[in-house]
Amino acid sequence: MKYLCLVYSDEHALHHSPDSPRDEECHAYAASLAASGRMVAGEALQPIRTATTVRLRGGQLSITDGPFAETKEQLAGFYLIDARDLNEAIQIAGKIPPARVGSIEVRPVRELDVPSA
Repeated sequence: MKYLCLVYSDEHALHHSPDSPRDEECHAYAASLAASGRMVAGEALQPIRTATTVRLRGGQLSITDGPFAETKEQLAGFYLIDARDLNEAIQIAGKIPPARVGSIEVRPVRELDVPSA
């Protein structure tokens, strides 16, 4: 089953805390997941100042600079993994390096039955 592990962290803490993981550590963990056959995809995101939020209300498109909500932590990246069950997904998520300075939200992926072209 696929699980999405969303990496949340205060952007400043993620890059400046003594416990902050370095890119090399994150790359090594992603490589180990890939080698185990558990990594489907994963990416880090650009800083929140590059975010744009899009909403459609009453047929009107609204575009706002920045993340969708004012929060202490921001979405910093994701790992899409393949795990036997939620317990294994949690074990994998607990080893994602930014978990030391933020949090990892683990959510099962709901497969969409979309016909291929």
